[in-house]
Amino acid sequence: MSLIVMKFGGSSVGTPERMQRVAKRIVDSQLAGNRVVVVVSAMGDTTDDLIDQSKLLNPNPPAREMDMLLTTGEQISVALLSMTIHQLGHQAVSLTGWQAGIRTEAVHSKAKITDIRPDRLFKELDEGNIVIVAGFQGMSEDGDITTLGRGGSDTTAVALAAAIKADVCEIYTDVDGVYSTDPRVVKCARKLNEISYDEMLELAHLGAAVLHPRAVEYAKHNNVKLVVRSSFTQNEGTSVKEEAVMEQGVVVRGIAFDKNVARISILGVEDEPGVLANVFGSLANSGIDVDVIVQSGVKSGKADFSFTVSGDDEARAVDVINGIRAEVPFNEVTSESGLVKVSIVGAGMVSNPGVAATMFKAISSLGVSIKMVSTSEIKVSCIIAAEPLQEVVRSLHTAYGLDTAEQVFVGGPQDRR
Repeated sequence: MSLIVMKFGGSSVGTPERMQRVAKRIVDSQLAGNRVVVVVSAMGDTTDDLIDQSKLLNPNPPAREMDMLLTTGEQISVALLSMTIHQLGHQAVSLTGWQAGIRTEAVHSKAKITDIRPDRLFKELDEGNIVIVAGFQGMSEDGDITTLGRGGSDTTAVALAAAIKADVCEIYTDVDGVYSTDPRVVKCARKLNEISYDEMLELAHLGAAVLHPRAVEYAKHNNVKLVVRSSFTQNEGTSVKEEAVMEQGVVVRGIAFDKNVARISILGVEDEPGVLANVFGSLANSGIDVDVIVQSGVKSGKADFSFTVSGDDEARAVDVINGIRAEVPFNEVTSESGLVKVSIVGAGMVSNPGVAATMFKAISSLGVSIKMVSTSEIKVSCIIAAEPLQEVVRSLHTAYGLDTAEQVFVGGPQDRR
């Protein structure tokens, strides 16, 4: 008898018909001899609707109350799914994140899991129940309800799988697995039968929405076997594991992109020790993540450097830089929005020269300028203007021999929760 965690996103349970399909799939897994724990996101656009309602009453609501509000979306999903399974003649019980034993740090809107106490889960499983847990939520040690931030339901599922030592954690979405790029952009994208934790982690960090980076990190750290599958078909999915078999001749495994990028440039900074530490320390203290960093040569004792942040943080980052001008004198700070980051990822890149050159050639052949470049052993990222993104992704996909003759089936709207 296997112990399985199954996670379903909001698009998978967004309508009564889809809810019934998911319930049937869960029951089938139990009938096959498995003990089943299910993690569910809020239905469809429920979270967005709750946010919109809150803004009508308070444009800047307290983070604690937003967590209290948003967790109701998942509670609706788990209750309805449990009712649906009961209608099929099987036992199920719905639990909130805190009832399932999920404890978090005392941070609202993006808390991290600190501990899981699965006693209640095992009790319910031993009584023959299918256990349905609300994703995206937990409780701090002082008793406040918290949410885990974007991708929180993925993280819930993987964390529960680690805590109960599940045989596998299945992540159900609207495509058949992990693809070489977003199949909504490239219809002939290549499905990967398996992918390493490191490659998946790079793709997730770089914008691939099929799995959240925190969930992949948790899986890698705890050696949780992940399988990404479609909730709309019975096709085999993609296994995410420590070591993945590389296809012959395929060096680049995936192409990811982030559509929400801004570049901040600080011009005329004194070239002296501690300047960068001061700048990026101040940004970190303000909760602003910095990605690509490029410094130009020194001229007359002064240097220019640029870095990228999320487009949502552009104005705040400029304010932070202006706020430390007395400590870090500079001539000017500028910002540029409307940018994207496009990246290639593959564990085989480290031993294959010319991979980056192929990327630069494919982008330049479209008349697109590369504004910044970042590299690691298994990825190359370029910052470019947003407008030609889809054309660039398709060109790169072809350049690295990733196109297939088949068209990808996408079962529903993209689910990022």
